[in-house]
Amino acid sequence: MPRTLLLAAFAGAVGVCAAQAQSYPARPITMVVPFSAGGPTDTVARLLGERMGRSLGQAIVIENTTGAAGSIAVGRVVRAAPDGYMVSIGNWSTHVINGAIYPLAYDLLKDLDPVALLPANPELIVAKKDVPAGNLKELIDWVRAHDSKVSAGTAGAGSASHVGSVYFQNLTQTKLTFVPYRGVGPAMVDLVAGTIDIMCDQSANSLPHVRANSVRAFAVTAPKRLASAPDIPTVDEAGLPGFYISVWHGLWVPHGTPKDIVAKLTAAAQEALADPIVRSRLADLGQEIPPREMQTPEGLGQFQKAEIEKWWPIVKAAGIKAE
Repeated sequence: MPRTLLLAAFAGAVGVCAAQAQSYPARPITMVVPFSAGGPTDTVARLLGERMGRSLGQAIVIENTTGAAGSIAVGRVVRAAPDGYMVSIGNWSTHVINGAIYPLAYDLLKDLDPVALLPANPELIVAKKDVPAGNLKELIDWVRAHDSKVSAGTAGAGSASHVGSVYFQNLTQTKLTFVPYRGVGPAMVDLVAGTIDIMCDQSANSLPHVRANSVRAFAVTAPKRLASAPDIPTVDEAGLPGFYISVWHGLWVPHGTPKDIVAKLTAAAQEALADPIVRSRLADLGQEIPPREMQTPEGLGQFQKAEIEKWWPIVKAAGIKAE
């Protein structure tokens, strides 16, 4: 093909991409949630998605795709067209931990482009209502006395609830029987029913049940108490010092999505996180909103890379394997 025709073709392609970015979004956007409905990531997705949709002028449709601790959903977005109409919302487990335990068919850093760092929340150590313990030390003693007979609900191998339970087990020198579910929503249903004994669960999922007196909270996995639940002691105060886990969320798109489209999604996410009503709802769920300078593609990208470098060696040393 003559050089003039090549240049014309290239210019035409650039023009089409620019036009697409300018008109974006022209139809509803699908936000793929890697866990079942009712869990903390799903709750954050629905809260932010509704507000982002108003900013973008198009509805954001929430789609729950479960399986393999969220890796199936993430892979679906990786394979989607890089046009901004399918986005991935995930967390510390799906976009960091899974890479250490699953033979993923995609690269978490190379095959997805970051959009915005979203709220984070620590876990709560919770147990069924009738567990015979008055505080965390007594809970640990009870678990130790019932070696291997205490059941811990998880959202699958490598999920935040699983990793949290593994570290609890390691630090307390106890042995738990892990019961995997397709998300922490179903696991919480069984904890409320007393079918399982304990969970290390994100506060966004647990707090409503703690407030309803359906389950009991023994500590928050952070160095300071939650503003929304100041009566729950920290792990340091309760007798398990240094047991910190904060599950952060983020938003990604398929690699190669035009930067103008990414910028529109980032702006919509920032507007949602600045909305007083959204902020209040997130605070009620124990979610901590990152500084605005971190709510950017660069902020999320750098933070995700640092978290991979921190957690992968720890997870591999713990011998966590895909179920």
